[in-house]
Amino acid sequence: MTLHRNPAGFLGVLMLDTRFPRVLGDVGNPASFAMPVQHRVVAGASPQRVVRERDPALLQPFIDAARGLVDDGAAAITTSCGFLVTFQGALQAALPVPVWTSSLLALPALEAPGVITVDAGALGSAHLHAAGAAADTPVVGLEPGCHLQHTLLEDLPRLDALRAEADAVHAARTLMRRHPQVRSVVLECTNLPPYADAIRRATGRPVVHLLSLVHERWAQLAGHYQ
Repeated sequence: MTLHRNPAGFLGVLMLDTRFPRVLGDVGNPASFAMPVQHRVVAGASPQRVVRERDPALLQPFIDAARGLVDDGAAAITTSCGFLVTFQGALQAALPVPVWTSSLLALPALEAPGVITVDAGALGSAHLHAAGAAADTPVVGLEPGCHLQHTLLEDLPRLDALRAEADAVHAARTLMRRHPQVRSVVLECTNLPPYADAIRRATGRPVVHLLSLVHERWAQLAGHYQ
């Protein structure tokens, strides 16, 4: 049984080992959070190894980094990549505090959701299963090779915010064109929340992402101590 530590502590954020810019709204930017946070980089956890290779050898380094954050006072743990949902069960079993690896964890509670991911070719049934989501959940990725995808997966040091927003909106419109039954949009990628408002305007649908999920769950956790 998970022991919930008083959220007077901080939120621990397990970070991929990256150099691309972390703009406001990105999980890697401390100013994106309303609660105190501490970020900890997991050495060697590149976007390629996590997203496309799904390297199981990274599990123990993530567990070790998370335990270090908990020892330092973390009241809950999250991550900087939605693909880490496949580590959700193992991380939660290894830690005495709540673990929220991915925005995909919101899927089971949503009616007719659709997902926008950094790479549709890499996000499969294993990720949806780990999140407790339906296997037929609609998933659309960023356009292969577009500026935002290329910057994130190739870990490039510069990001054009206007091009990135256009890429995110294009994916959102593709999702709605292919799956007009979608009633809410879930952003798998933790680098997409900066463009959530633009996606909301383009789709007319509510948008859920890791920042919205962790703030909601942090508030719920805090409620246990009031």
